[in-house]
Amino acid sequence: MRFLCLLGLLVAMLLVLQGCSARPEPAPVERLYRGKTVHDYERASLNQATHQVQAGETLYSIAFRANMDLRDIARINNLQPPYTIFVGQTLRLRPNEAGARGTTTATGTASSTTSGPSETATSSQEQRLASSKTKEYGVTTSQQKSQSATTSNETQQVTVNPTQRSVPSGDLRWQWPSQGRILRRFSTHEAGGRGMEFGGSRGDPVIAAAAGRVVYVGSALRGYGQLIILKHNDDYITAYGHNDRLLVSEQQWVEAGQQIATMGSSGREDVRLRFELRFRGNSVNPENYLPRSR
Repeated sequence: MRFLCLLGLLVAMLLVLQGCSARPEPAPVERLYRGKTVHDYERASLNQATHQVQAGETLYSIAFRANMDLRDIARINNLQPPYTIFVGQTLRLRPNEAGARGTTTATGTASSTTSGPSETATSSQEQRLASSKTKEYGVTTSQQKSQSATTSNETQQVTVNPTQRSVPSGDLRWQWPSQGRILRRFSTHEAGGRGMEFGGSRGDPVIAAAAGRVVYVGSALRGYGQLIILKHNDDYITAYGHNDRLLVSEQQWVEAGQQIATMGSSGREDVRLRFELRFRGNSVNPENYLPRSR
């Protein structure tokens, strides 16, 4: 009798377990993982005090990831135009450490440090650079003041050396980088929101939003796929991510409205363009500059 009771209890337990394991339908899938995108890296962008240069990076791309003005990084590290850097070089991204460590130069040597506080070290660096400080395209400070006073001087500079071309901020004629549907607008309240995203089909044109020089072409910036960065002047740069076919090369000058790439997907199933606009290193809302209608 006792054996029968134990047997009945065992059978009952097996029935309960079988009922718990059975499921009439598969578990719901809230999100299908399709690989890492720019949103996976937005919070992990360059926010540390130092950065070691990796293969394929330029000072422009590093400044872009760090959301800094290229000139600030150059000043902190005592880099001179044309701001040459090399793989393995350690760059400082925080000016308050200028007095604590030696300054790494473009040739890999370290300059002597000052014994005073970091502000004093930064001030001394600025004094050392004052006599030879130049703009990013090789135009001296005195020339910069002259150019802001008269347009003819700037035209003459462009004629002498086309690689130093830039467009004054007031003369920039902004255009939409894509005619595709807007999938995401600029936002400062969500991760990955400091830019716009446009939908489209593979092969759709990617357009230069304004005239400028190509300062970066590559895929070293994770989360952007094949990326193009245009420098329009000392104030503005634009970035175009997730491209499929690249139609420009570094140092090339492009005009506003010129096609620079075709749209791609960067490992995703959906084709899209990631577009960002930076003013002096800081992300700004592109729709504040683009035409109201397209």
